[in-house]
Amino acid sequence: MLASAACAGDAPSRSSPALVVDSAGIEIVTSDALGSDRRCALADRPTLSVGTVEGDEASMLYFVRGANRLSDGSLAVLNNGSGEIRIFSRAGTHLRSMGGHGDGPGEFRIGRFIWVLPGDTLWVGDYRPWRYHIYSARGAFIRTVDLDPPYLNASRGGGVLANGVSVNVQPPFWRPTDDFRQPEPWSVEAHDVDGTLMRELARLEGVRLGTWEGAGARMSSLFDPVPSIAAAGATIAIATAREPEVRILDGGFRLRRIVRWSDPDREVTAAHIQAYRDALVERRGGRGSEDWSAADESLVSDRRPAADLFPTTAGLMPGRDGRLWVRRYGRPGDQVRWMAFRSGGEFQCHLTLDVSLTVYEFGADYLLAVRRDELGVERVVEYELHPSSALMGSQP
Repeated sequence: MLASAACAGDAPSRSSPALVVDSAGIEIVTSDALGSDRRCALADRPTLSVGTVEGDEASMLYFVRGANRLSDGSLAVLNNGSGEIRIFSRAGTHLRSMGGHGDGPGEFRIGRFIWVLPGDTLWVGDYRPWRYHIYSARGAFIRTVDLDPPYLNASRGGGVLANGVSVNVQPPFWRPTDDFRQPEPWSVEAHDVDGTLMRELARLEGVRLGTWEGAGARMSSLFDPVPSIAAAGATIAIATAREPEVRILDGGFRLRRIVRWSDPDREVTAAHIQAYRDALVERRGGRGSEDWSAADESLVSDRRPAADLFPTTAGLMPGRDGRLWVRRYGRPGDQVRWMAFRSGGEFQCHLTLDVSLTVYEFGADYLLAVRRDELGVERVVEYELHPSSALMGSQP
């Protein structure tokens, strides 16, 4: 089915995407995204910045693992350094905190990610084992959702839909062979509002792991594709990273759309491999530095295999406005690059970001991220997001 649709939709023009609807009603939208010069841009300065080096302890952030905007414009920040969700006003003032480190009701072992559901209900991931704590935006702890069957480690992707169904990615219980031949099997699963397994949505191939006698670490093949899975609102997005496409499922787990783009130049060359090795050595201060380890030596060894083709994606994020944001895989020397696709699957624009920014939310006209400066200080920042034709802002 997908093969015939691909033939019907190849060779799209740069000005308009090709749309095919197959016999099952699945839309396949193909764009020449990489051939487009359409750009998005951020404003020169953030409209909001939360975080400080000294002063109010509640505004000192460390190990931030989530940030989302609430309906009144305030921010919910998961500060994993303290195991708290902290709420800040639009003026950046700390309003309240909930959670904390521990094993009691609503307390965290290792917090990871926030999802905002209708009514500003907050679902926050926590492990081990992987589970969700639910709070009201006013600070009240509501309940904990444990997965059944349980996940020992954190989900490798997914999220929580508006109806409280969570999408989780289960790593293998068994250990693949260490010969770089067999990829890890990933299972994408849906769990109901009480955490009970509903069904498997997809079975994907992860990285190929391996080692050799005398190696300082177990590692993956260089440039191996890593799948990306994201869920929010009524959208589930899945990318294998092996093809330039994203599969979009609706809240009923039905495949509704496939978003594709042309990406023909993906061959991994000897120059790419050497560039990766040189960059790693430089980051560690050289092979003779105190930061250089046996594990680092294994990472740059000639015995470590490399993929034949670069992955196509390095992350997915459904925007709060219905757009799909796709992070392109970064080759050696590349900047951080995102592609925006409209809700109908058509390519909209490219966005290039500084490596110091970790994005947690895209809105209709804003971006929420965490910035880490050269001293390791973290700040949650919000920028206005514009098409380049509306604002030629410099990248932060």
